[in-house]
Amino acid sequence: MSQRLTLKELQGLATVTAAPARTRVDRSFGLPNGLYLATVGLYLGFIGVMATVFMNPELAIPVVIFAGFVVMAFGLAGYWTRMQPHNDAAAPTWGQFAARGIDTLSGRLTANEAAVQVLMLPVLILCWGLAIAVIVAFT
Repeated sequence: MSQRLTLKELQGLATVTAAPARTRVDRSFGLPNGLYLATVGLYLGFIGVMATVFMNPELAIPVVIFAGFVVMAFGLAGYWTRMQPHNDAAAPTWGQFAARGIDTLSGRLTANEAAVQVLMLPVLILCWGLAIAVIVAFT
């Protein structure tokens, strides 16, 4: 429940400092950039397969919009990782990632396990698109 505090009561409860406290922020997600590029490539590959299989003039604009959504979504996340201030962390290199792995909520993962976990859904989606392409080709 909220209650109204006077300025004097608020000053008694709050600690006011002249300079804001600097906090370290890690926006790198702990994964190398190559995994994100592979994910984007797999999603765009699925859109490309669907565009190739079902393309007609009426679908040109929706395909461009879908591809734009994928690029913008990952582009925004990439921009967010480089935002300042207080962003001291950089994405790890492949060597650092292979040596350290990554901590997740389900436990520590090696680099290979993390790569499989990150790329599993995009690979399955692309395989699904290829299966649809094969079905359409044989009908």
